[in-house]
Amino acid sequence: MDLRPLGASGLATPRLVLGGNVFGWTAKGEEAFAILDRFAAAGGVMIDTADVYSAWVPGHKGGESETLIGEWLRRGAGRRDDILIATKVGMLPGEGGARLEPARIAAAAEASLERLGTHIDLYYAHQDDKKTPLADSLAAFDALAKAGKVRAIGASNYSAERLAEALAVSEREGLARYEVLQPEYNLMTRENFEGARQRLCIDENIGVLPYFGLASGFLTGKYRSADDKAKSIRGDRMEAYLNERGYRVLAALDDVAAQTGATPAQVALAWLAAQPGVTAPIASATSVEQLEELIGVLTLELSDEQVERLSAASAG
Repeated sequence: MDLRPLGASGLATPRLVLGGNVFGWTAKGEEAFAILDRFAAAGGVMIDTADVYSAWVPGHKGGESETLIGEWLRRGAGRRDDILIATKVGMLPGEGGARLEPARIAAAAEASLERLGTHIDLYYAHQDDKKTPLADSLAAFDALAKAGKVRAIGASNYSAERLAEALAVSEREGLARYEVLQPEYNLMTRENFEGARQRLCIDENIGVLPYFGLASGFLTGKYRSADDKAKSIRGDRMEAYLNERGYRVLAALDDVAAQTGATPAQVALAWLAAQPGVTAPIASATSVEQLEELIGVLTLELSDEQVERLSAASAG
């Protein structure tokens, strides 16, 4: 199993990052702990969460995922040295101001550190904040890094232009720089990363950890007609994919899965892991059974022809 460096951050991960958006929401208690245990046992290294997970659930206020991960870490003596924790700031309202204002970053980081009970390996700006000067936000992140509370910083949902501007500010001001980009990217949503952002990340040695790698479940092959939308709470999102292009992608996934003995979901994630500049996709699981399928991407190798076939099917 290969460890892939996350740009120049000094961090590295195998080609699957475990998404933590479900923890404390659709995966709780012992079931969630079992998922995390299995991920670590399989050689998984990085767990991705955010302070805002899962504030959208009635009765939740945010921080539920971080709290559960912190409890899991405390249950396993010595486990922390083998695990990387990524979390985010910028979408959950709270003390210190809004979004990426310096005081908000400082306050949110302290709250995340308390819930996790440990330092943060990778701390993301969850989304761009054009109202706050980049130099101000980066100085706040830099202070956290200098204090040993954060090892590296990253940017989620930044355009190529804003990421390039942030890199220039960091270099000019001598501040910590964004070493990782987290974009939405999958076989059905390619325009969000391919092109300027992909070139910038390659040129600047920025690690890339895409989210929504399975297009909200569409690329598992679970949804093949309008009738299938009722299969989950995310079914309404399938409307954008149930078309000629979507069916073409599913057919290509089925063919490559048959050739490799893998599943469509494993093939879709392996395609992401094979893209230039991509370090590892992020995917979440609400059961150990789901995770068993996902971890197959840790060792699945697609041929150049298979990668190209999938790319051609999803073009347009």
